Amino acid sequence: MKVIPLAIPDVLVIEPQVFGDSRGFFFESYNQQKFEQAIARKVNFVQDNHSRSARGVLRGLHYQIQQAQGKLVRVVQGTVFDVAVDIRRNSPTFGQWVGQVLSEENKLQMWIPEGFAHGFLVLSDSAEFLYKTTDFWAPEHERCIAWNDPELAIDWPLDAEPILSGKDREGRRLADAELFD
Repeated sequence: MKVIPLAIPDVLVIEPQVFGDSRGFFFESYNQQKFEQAIARKVNFVQDNHSRSARGVLRGLHYQIQQAQGKLVRVVQGTVFDVAVDIRRNSPTFGQWVGQVLSEENKLQMWIPEGFAHGFLVLSDSAEFLYKTTDFWAPEHERCIAWNDPELAIDWPLDAEPILSGKDREGRRLADAELFD
């Protein structure tokens, strides 16, 4: 397993060691001991989620203001552009974002710690997205920052208007959002 820090060093790309031959491939998608060593802390994942989305669907930027969730995300079918935004007011990277293409071909994973908003855009005809979370989904604490907030200026690789849920259309600007200290 190779660990690659992004421009925001708390957000990591995890590149698994893939073993392949004419029969197919094998890789260890999660090893708690290696993962905790990579992020330098203990973690307890409590929930696994699986979504399927069509091309052009943009989900996010989501977070929970209480019961904050760290997320380990990956794509098992298709390709997405995955984004993490630092929304910790006291962080030196507050308001900055990082993005990474995750796909079934590259098999990369991204670790998004608590204190970040998260979203992704589907670039392929469809994508199946898996993520482990460090706390349970709590809809009463869920918040959404606008995907197109000009203050964030996320460079989404869009070729048309994204397909959004009602919740995502109502996302707040970073300046108006509840944030972490």
